[in-house]
Parts: sequence; structure tokens; C-alpha cells
Amino acid sequence: MKLPPGYSVPLTSNSGQLVCKLQKSLYGLRQGSGDSFVVLAVYVDDIILTGTDSTEISALKSFLHQQFRIKDLGSLSYFLGIEVLYSSTDVSSVLCPLDLNVKLKANEGDPLLKPELYRSLIGKLNFLTHTRPDISYAVQHLSQFMQSPCLPHMSAGLHLLRYLKGTSEHGIFFNASPDLSISAFCDSDWAACPDTRRYVSGYCVLLGGSLVVWKSKKQPIVSMCSAEAEYRAMSKGVAELTWLSRLLTDLGLPCSSSIPLFCDSQAAIHIARNPVFHERTKHIELDCHLVRTKLAEGLIHLVHTSSSTQLADLFTKPLPGAAHHGFLLKLGVFPPSNLKGGVGVIERSPD
Repeated sequence: MKLPPGYSVPLTSNSGQLVCKLQKSLYGLRQGSGDSFVVLAVYVDDIILTGTDSTEISALKSFLHQQFRIKDLGSLSYFLGIEVLYSSTDVSSVLCPLDLNVKLKANEGDPLLKPELYRSLIGKLNFLTHTRPDISYAVQHLSQFMQSPCLPHMSAGLHLLRYLKGTSEHGIFFNASPDLSISAFCDSDWAACPDTRRYVSGYCVLLGGSLVVWKSKKQPIVSMCSAEAEYRAMSKGVAELTWLSRLLTDLGLPCSSSIPLFCDSQAAIHIARNPVFHERTKHIELDCHLVRTKLAEGLIHLVHTSSSTQLADLFTKPLPGAAHHGFLLKLGVFPPSNLKGGVGVIERSPD
């Protein structure tokens, strides 16, 4: 650290160049009694205090005021350029990330006066999908309107914040089982986009029953039928399984058996198992080659599942509250209060 301008210290002949010694850091964690804690973060000339114990927060503010004469600005309203819209206790939570009764389209509704607020909101939420797979579909759907966001799009974004408020304690549970078997689910929503009629594909991969990979994406092409969309979604899942199996092999954990890939489309499974290309499937020949090659190699085996047990539905379309939270429970995404008896114990439905 350099000395501030105007401050000088005489140097002796044998002292060499002086440095500043940091006596105390103003960034870190203040541990309270029991399980409570207070986090203090400094951003240039602003300080943010947050924690689980209001008494500890008040005590820390008093201490800082005695040392530096700070000004208490009250509750946090903005953080990193995004308004804290769901911190207020009078905002009710909702069961689903998206309202099932609202169908969003591009350039529909009044344009936002400050579109940068919407872009900032979606940009922050995009980072949250790395630990919250339950909002992956909603975030990728809302990301389609970044160029010209309108009021209905912002309302949907605020709806998603209300969902996050009610599920703030949700997280991914990794069990302690030594089982490292892999299973995967793939699905698609054909012609899902009302503006382009492109389909949304999604897949998820579980390692030893724990969710490790998930993806929700609107594809850049239009599929001619639902079977084609399902098959293309299958090929995306197979590509991910190929990479994951190679990674585990490099780590000394090769797959001992073929990986079950669950799909709810009998037509797509039939195309994969049929060695003959028909006229209606020639345009998806490359995807056919990938899936059939891995099927012949024994890396995967295809299993039909009903729509009610298709976990990848969570990444392709908005679901009703009961179905949404039912799939979350099966994927191991829930608050710590759902655990019983410690790590490794989890309540799941029979299917």
C-alpha cells in the first residue's frame, strides 16, 4: 500500500522502503452468539450490513458510528444496480416461477421507460440458475425479451422475485450414498414460442440420485413435428451424457452399465431404435446418428416414462404449483427443513 498524499515518514539509512501494515479489516464476518451472524461489506464509501440477528446488527452500527461517524440510510433499496423489490414483508410469495395464465409475447404491452432495469434484473437472475434449477425455464423465457422489454415482461420478472421470496431457503441436496449410477431425463415443448414457433428443450442428469446437470434452452430451429423436437432434445441429453461418462472415466469412476435415458415420447424412442431412415426423418439424420451410435455402443438405453414422472418437464414449460414442487422434491431441491435425521436422509415420493 502506498502512503496517502501529504503524509511522509522520514526514512533511516537502514530501514529501506516502508509499507503500511493493515491493523483491521472492515470487510468480513462478525460472528454473534449461537448460530447468528452479521456480514459487513464495504463498497467504496457505502457499507451494507446483513445478518440473522438484529441486535448484533444494531451493536455493530453503534460501534462503527463511534469510530467513523456513519449515517444510517435505513433498509437496503438497491444492490449492484438492481432494486430490492422482494425484501419487503408485505409482498406475498407465489407457488410457481411463472404465472400459468399469462402468455408472454415480444413487443406486447407498453414499453418500459427504463429497459435497463429489466435487463439488470434478468442478468442477475441468470447467475442464480447455477444453484436454482427450478427457475431455469423462467429465466431463459424472460431472457428472450431483453431487447425491447414491456410492462408484461417486467410483471413476470417481479412474479419470479415473489416466487424466490417464498423459496429463499431452497437448495440442491447431495446425498451421502456411495452409489454413483447415472440417470437422465430429456423432454421438449414443441412450437413453444408464439413468436417464432421454435421449441424448448430441456434435460437433467442425476448422479447417485443427486441433481448435477440441468439445461433449459429455446432451440434456434423450427421442428416439423413433436417427435422431431423430442428426438432433438434426446440428442442434446445424449451429448451431455457422453461428456459426463468420459469425465467420470478420467476420474477413475467408469460407468459400469448403460445409462437410462427417460423420454416420454414413444415416437422418438422408436426412431432411435429403428435402423432404417425414412423420408420424414432424413432432416434429423445427424441427431439420429449420434443417438443410435451411443445406443449401439451401450452407453445409454432408452426408457419410456409418462408425462407425470418426466422430471425434465420442469425445464421446458411452466407447471402448476403441485406438479412444480413435486418435481423439485424428486430432484432434491428443497429447504433444509425437509431433511430428517441428518445428511443422507430424504423424503421422496414412491415414483
